[in-house]
Amino acid sequence: MRKKILQKRLARLQEKRNALIAKGQASQDANEVRSINEQVTDIDAEISEVNEEIEAIDAAEEEARSAAAAAAPVNGNIVASFSTRETKEDNKEMEYRQAFMAYVQKGTPIPAELRNGEAISTNESGAAIPITVMNEVINTIRKRYGNLYSKVRKLSVPGGVEIPIGALQATFKWINESTVSPRQKTDKLGKITFKYHTAEIRVAQTFLSQILTLSAFEAELTNIIAIAYLEAMDKGIVNGTGEGSMLGILNDERVTNTISLSATDMNDWKAWRTKFFAKLPLGYRAGEFIFPMSTVETYLETMSDDNNNPIFRQATGLEVGDGDAEMPAGRFFGREISLVEEDILPDFDTASAGDVIGIYWQPQEYGINENFGFMMRRYFDEETNEWVDKAITVVDGKVLNPTGFYLIKKKAN
Repeated sequence: MRKKILQKRLARLQEKRNALIAKGQASQDANEVRSINEQVTDIDAEISEVNEEIEAIDAAEEEARSAAAAAAPVNGNIVASFSTRETKEDNKEMEYRQAFMAYVQKGTPIPAELRNGEAISTNESGAAIPITVMNEVINTIRKRYGNLYSKVRKLSVPGGVEIPIGALQATFKWINESTVSPRQKTDKLGKITFKYHTAEIRVAQTFLSQILTLSAFEAELTNIIAIAYLEAMDKGIVNGTGEGSMLGILNDERVTNTISLSATDMNDWKAWRTKFFAKLPLGYRAGEFIFPMSTVETYLETMSDDNNNPIFRQATGLEVGDGDAEMPAGRFFGREISLVEEDILPDFDTASAGDVIGIYWQPQEYGINENFGFMMRRYFDEETNEWVDKAITVVDGKVLNPTGFYLIKKKAN
């Protein structure tokens, strides 16, 4: 009887707790959120006591008290006991998220006692995007990869440290051979150094200030950051200058392999075989292509025989998704094609002789070094007389091993 009474009490406490949590998530008042969190903490203490009594009554279960107590069925519902320590941490995170929203929308300073909830350290002029939102940004990027960003190697190494390219690769050696081969030099491919390049994503204050609920605010902020970040990463991988930004393939002096193809060659599968693939070493034949969609449609998809019958699919295995919204891609001679806009690579017809109109690459031989999360800063633009929010991050990228990169250039007929 006593156990049933305790179980009913536990169910009522849980229902009350859920209502307070929902109210706190919908509130924009930091003081109200703090008051609600205090009430939730008191309820959690009661829940903990009730659970202890239930466990004492149920002597048959000798489960050790853990940080997160087990869930127990009550009247057909699952009611869980809570770790006071974990709950306090959850409450503090929720307070920080509410305070962060107030900072972005209104410029309200984040209380000092909440700042250890930041993903990265900041000073009074900024606020780190909460860890929860940062994780959502990462998940969004994983679901909506940039077409090139999705394929390159992601690193997290200290900036300013020279890294032998050989250290990023592995070799195989028989350990029981009687004759040991000479030790290979790890710097035979040179060294690379990643820098601390700062980038910003400006967010429209007038838009974010109109979003009322916490969940909607965080979802929209995540969407804005992810889209802008992916677009910048794809452009940087190809065209980054290396001056205050990542170094792109086209501006890396170490990428020296070039193939020149005329309009006739581009439209001839035999020319691709004799002038391009015949020059590729065996070790780099598993690479991929980067082309603008217009070049693929104009030259690769119009290959035909003497009777003007299309042969591009039979001769080259060309399959293109016509620029799928989330993952534009295709295959050409069994290799994947990443389709990009013409602001990344020019269309063959508009390019000048000598311009790079396509790239053959080994995606895992390009590395992006991501050390930190995003931080928000808010300032007043004197020229436009409006508040501006911007997300700041530190990132760098460059070719690791240029050997398997080939620049496909336009050749005059």
